[in-house]
Amino acid sequence: MSWQTYVDSNLVGSGKVAKAAIVGAQGGVWASTAGFNLSSEEQKVITTLHASPDTAQANGIRLAGQKYFTIEANPRSIYGKKQADGCILVKTKQAILVAIYEGPTQAGEATPVVEGLADYLIGVGY
Repeated sequence: MSWQTYVDSNLVGSGKVAKAAIVGAQGGVWASTAGFNLSSEEQKVITTLHASPDTAQANGIRLAGQKYFTIEANPRSIYGKKQADGCILVKTKQAILVAIYEGPTQAGEATPVVEGLADYLIGVGY
């Protein structure tokens, strides 16, 4: 399966994620929703956040020009919120899944979708 298929079918296709991207752990966007553009600076920060979750807690998360307040950060998963919308960043062995959900979808609906795909990718070596 292509990386774009994971974004389109597994994440956005779930109906719980509005926009998504897969960023390589060493940088570079492997796949993303059309129009969901992460700047090179945002990509650079995304690749370092899981190594230093305190940075995400202190500074928040910026994705496609939007800033999210960090509500939880650990070495695997980072969760952010901006009004009714939120973001989920989950690190696998070789990539970082970046997902945006929009109200009325709640974090509890979108999180299992993203975490589940991360579990699968980790299980197959990614």
